[in-house]
Amino acid sequence: MRRLLRWSVVVLLLWGGWRLLPRLLEPWMPPPQMILVLGGDVEREKQAAALARQSNLPVLITGGSNPEYAQWVFEGQGVDAQKLQLDYAARDTLSNFTTLVDRLRRRGIRHVLLVTSSDHMDRALLVGRVVAGSRGIHLTPVPVPCGDDCRPERRSKVWGDGVRALVWVVSGRDLKEEMQGAPAGR
Repeated sequence: MRRLLRWSVVVLLLWGGWRLLPRLLEPWMPPPQMILVLGGDVEREKQAAALARQSNLPVLITGGSNPEYAQWVFEGQGVDAQKLQLDYAARDTLSNFTTLVDRLRRRGIRHVLLVTSSDHMDRALLVGRVVAGSRGIHLTPVPVPCGDDCRPERRSKVWGDGVRALVWVVSGRDLKEEMQGAPAGR
């Protein structure tokens, strides 16, 4: 019983720290330096275009719509094409971050507005805070309403990807790729 109680306290402290730490660090963060859009829904790109118009921040879309459509959306909002960068290297939420964080760090980026659908934000934020946070990059969530299309993600998927992110930070390897590449019977 004591062991269960001890583990419950540890889990509660970790969860509380994950939720509270970004708020405690905000006063020391620089203002946002860029907008990062996790592709997968054109509404995310539309909201990012409006945000870019208001803030004059550059935008990086990872795994988004085709280049012509994305450029059309941003031009329609009056955003200079030079402010838009498209990247199609990502295959999933983890690689949205792992393919970019070192490049962002080299550019001196320390604070990013993260744009994704509200039903995807918990997982994206957990993965992003682990991966980007390991490089000193702070993420501020900008959830895009998904209305009737919202499908809450399973906690097992959120935490599973969080574990994958942690393993990537420690080892530089993706558990999912490792397991898919493992010979049968292992």
